[in-house]
Amino acid sequence: MELVEIKAKTASVFPFLLGACYSWFNYRSVHLGLLILFFAAMFIFNMSVDILDNYNDYRHATETHEYKRKTNIIGREHLSLKLIFTLMAVMISVSAVIGFILAYVVGWPLLVMGGLCYLVGIFYSSGPRPLSSLPLGELFSGPTMGFMITLICVYINTYQVFTWDVETLAKILLISLPNTLWISNLMLANNICDLDEDEKNNRYTLVHYLGKSQSLQLFSVMNIIAILAIIASVGFKIAPWTVLLSLLTLPFIIKQIAVFLKEQNKSKTFVCAIRILAVGALSQTVSFMIYIPFI
Repeated sequence: MELVEIKAKTASVFPFLLGACYSWFNYRSVHLGLLILFFAAMFIFNMSVDILDNYNDYRHATETHEYKRKTNIIGREHLSLKLIFTLMAVMISVSAVIGFILAYVVGWPLLVMGGLCYLVGIFYSSGPRPLSSLPLGELFSGPTMGFMITLICVYINTYQVFTWDVETLAKILLISLPNTLWISNLMLANNICDLDEDEKNNRYTLVHYLGKSQSLQLFSVMNIIAILAIIASVGFKIAPWTVLLSLLTLPFIIKQIAVFLKEQNKSKTFVCAIRILAVGALSQTVSFMIYIPFI
């Protein structure tokens, strides 16, 4: 479970559920069988990317500190690199096969969208300069998981009537913006906590260039924009009024932000970013689902 980072899977599950709710509310169209296939492909690939991340972090870690032996799950639990690589390759292959089947049914746009997600997922921690070691991790992680998963979900549900225009994409971007920002913030919070360790491993993330103070400001600003996007989605009538009920979680979110701003510690306060994502995304999705039976 730690190898596949199961605790962070809300980052993909809630954008998926939100895409399904959005499809029904705005198009009255949901293809349950295709949705189940997409969820399987998405979830399997998401787990394989986290395995790949741990695998590459272990292989590329320097020997100047105890990351390999005590921090990384592979070294700490003496896991077989060969077994892990095989497991990862099988999972990626299975998810890709499901993706090709879906693309055959719903059309070539899914190949393009899925292909972009696969490229980001694989090169996120692979290659001579992985995306996660550059000041690009937040830029790719949030939009890929928050926006692209929702977009693909909406497309699969509505492929028979879906139109590729600015208005359609802007609406999906707005409804997915809270998840997008909270997922990027998860990466940002992780990099803030891991700044010293990342620099020892020659990983120069966005935090390295911005500094901790400005990175914490960015963390706060993205949370504010996420809340404003929820309000705007109701204002533009792409989400039901019940979504405003998600604002009841605002005191909890503010408290978690305050705790993280006070101390940035991987074992103690990084969980604040996870809680914000989990509670924020859950409340947005559940408050959306409340309205569905009344349509």
